[in-house]
Amino acid sequence: MFIKMLNVSKVFVNKHNHKKTFAVKNINLEIKKGELVSILGPSGCGKSTILYIIAGLISVTEGNIFFDNVDVTKVPPEKRGVGLVFQNYSLYPHMTARQNITFPLQNLKVSSDKIQEELDKISALTSTSDYLDKMPFELSGGQQQRVAIARALIKYSGILLLDEALSNLDTHLRIRMRDEIRKIQIKTNVTAVLVTHDQEEAMYMSDKIYVMNKGTIQQCGTPHEIYNNPVNLFVASFLGVPLISVFNGMLHCGNLKVGKNVILKDQRFQSFNNKEVYVAIRPEGYELKQDGIFEIEGIALENLGRELVLLAKKTESIYKTFQVIIPTYQQEQLNANKINKQKIRFDIKKNKLFVFDKINENRIF
Repeated sequence: MFIKMLNVSKVFVNKHNHKKTFAVKNINLEIKKGELVSILGPSGCGKSTILYIIAGLISVTEGNIFFDNVDVTKVPPEKRGVGLVFQNYSLYPHMTARQNITFPLQNLKVSSDKIQEELDKISALTSTSDYLDKMPFELSGGQQQRVAIARALIKYSGILLLDEALSNLDTHLRIRMRDEIRKIQIKTNVTAVLVTHDQEEAMYMSDKIYVMNKGTIQQCGTPHEIYNNPVNLFVASFLGVPLISVFNGMLHCGNLKVGKNVILKDQRFQSFNNKEVYVAIRPEGYELKQDGIFEIEGIALENLGRELVLLAKKTESIYKTFQVIIPTYQQEQLNANKINKQKIRFDIKKNKLFVFDKINENRIF
């Protein structure tokens, strides 16, 4: 099912002082049938509000919501054909997995034969067949999640909404369940919307990502597009592990400088004269060279097997420390035993460097 939100805003009014607060403002988004789209952002940015607006659990102050070009803005939630999986799964503790999954159909007085037919289909798709007669307390976190997804899909085949659905799982299970949810979504061809604050989760699972901050959409694109072409400093800083390093810089007469280092010359900078900027470099954007143009000071070195992660500092950095990724084969070029306070030089990969206006934080280069 195709989802479209057009100029959607939601204002909450404080009952005591009547103060108005925009939860989301002028939201425009489109999600194609069969896509898995993530709404990504920090806590309080409005991403869950968007999810509940799609579900019909929160009404809009302005704007419209369309499913397959049908305006559903005023359609009640039970008639929208939407399944919602919450962070805590919300399984009924006194019911078996089978009873939990089929509860929506039981509630609609669907015939027992039809219920069994639908259960057979959905349990096969979600790999829940082996534990249908178990109680929720007998199930692992991953199994509980599959049951919750099966329950959402057995009645509602059009749209699946996932509200921080992986956040209660431990690290290893969360990584495994990313694949499981993606497989289920592809098998059923359901249109899925995942709300998350975990950028790794969004990058790994999504066809498309909407990055949000302070109630507005900052950028929309594929994971590759957003990571490699961030429109502003917030997006660049929010995506990526380790975090992007950010420095105070200067544009002057075609040169980009960080401190005394000229790290890039470009004709597009000719029009700038002593313009203060932020220079952001992805951790994999540093190329170790003895005569490199960019000098930093080492603090510690961690060997992760396939790569080294250097913890470093530099006077111009806006953070106290930052991290640099170095290929393991270059370890011999470093004095690993005396990395603290060691001066290390790098060249900077042009495609991993971004320049942002210091006033509005929008991207210049």
